[in-house]
Amino acid sequence: MPLSCGGIPSSDRYTEPMDTGSPVWLQQRVEARVHRGAITLALLSLGHFLVDLYSGSLGVLQPFIVNRFGLSLTQAGLLGGILVFSSSVTQPLYGYFSDRYRSRLFCGLGPAVAGLFVLGASQAPSFGWAVAMMVVGGAGVSAFHPQASSWAAAGMASRRAHWMAVFISSGALGIALAPAIFKEWIGRLEFDRIVWAAVPGVIASLLTIALVSGPERRGAPAKTFDWPALRAVARPLLILYFCVFFRSAVQVVYAQFLVLYLSRERGYSLHDAAYTLTCYLTCGAIGGFAGGRLADRLGAKRVIVLSFAGSVPLMAVFFLTRSPLGVFSLILGGLILLFTIPINVIVAQQLVPSQAGTVSALLMGFAWGAAGMIFVPLAGWVSDQSSMHAALSSLLVFPALGFWLARKLPEDLGS
Repeated sequence: MPLSCGGIPSSDRYTEPMDTGSPVWLQQRVEARVHRGAITLALLSLGHFLVDLYSGSLGVLQPFIVNRFGLSLTQAGLLGGILVFSSSVTQPLYGYFSDRYRSRLFCGLGPAVAGLFVLGASQAPSFGWAVAMMVVGGAGVSAFHPQASSWAAAGMASRRAHWMAVFISSGALGIALAPAIFKEWIGRLEFDRIVWAAVPGVIASLLTIALVSGPERRGAPAKTFDWPALRAVARPLLILYFCVFFRSAVQVVYAQFLVLYLSRERGYSLHDAAYTLTCYLTCGAIGGFAGGRLADRLGAKRVIVLSFAGSVPLMAVFFLTRSPLGVFSLILGGLILLFTIPINVIVAQQLVPSQAGTVSALLMGFAWGAAGMIFVPLAGWVSDQSSMHAALSSLLVFPALGFWLARKLPEDLGS
């Protein structure tokens, strides 16, 4: 099935033009579809904000969960790794089922399930129950993303790439604001009432199930993968995968442990630690937009290489000094590191246009989730054996490896 900009199947997108010479009934039909498309985009963008907000809450909830259950840092890392696995690694599987069955429940139930179970895990009666609830909450996040990504802009008559950017940025904003929002919630309403923050997710789910419908499918869906097309670009695609994997090893672990590290080993208040993480993640989201524009001017390969090369020394300053300059360097380094978020996916889609959905899921969900599943628990274990400072600073070897690997990409990448 051919795909175009944003990875949206052309057979799932509305393409009927708005012709002023068309009969009135046809124009009304077009307007009605565009109106439904706008509602779908708005509700799925809200859902994206909320599911990523809930999945990003664990970073600020970690100190409370550790104290509540008396966890070691290894156990805290395991809990984070489970959430990353359940919410990311399984996305290709949910993408397959959502394409096959096209039930709105995949994206409809996502916000409610994510909110109730991710936040509810912090109030579980035992660590075992917390693990089980985190698995279910992560499944809500994972089920939402593939279907919502393919439906979000499918009903818009024009500028679908622009509207897809709105959808993507809503999720980035949710992740970035999670530490500040949940810190304020805990400060004003107490930790024991955190589950009430799931109410917006439940409302969003009810509205999505009631009002959102999938795009009309024209033609039968592809039943098999285009293996020859994948094999033809296996080498650059594999390099791109490991570039995302290396970048994600840093980003996922820092999102999970930065608040705990700043409060435990640097003497930050929870307020200051949470807002530092919010600034770090917000600038990372900005970096994704900036990287896309830079790639148009400088080329995809050059931006990927510069991203890895520029982020390492800046982030290293943070671990070498405790001054405000170190925090500024960390935030700027995070911005540069995330230049490559849209570039990797867009380039992969261009390499295999017949399998754009598959490669998008591999790079956006599977690579991110695999890195988190491995390195979040590992960072917790190293923290127990040594220190969080040693665990987090040692991860900077991965952007250095990314720099070495990205240089092997083809020069005409993405052209």
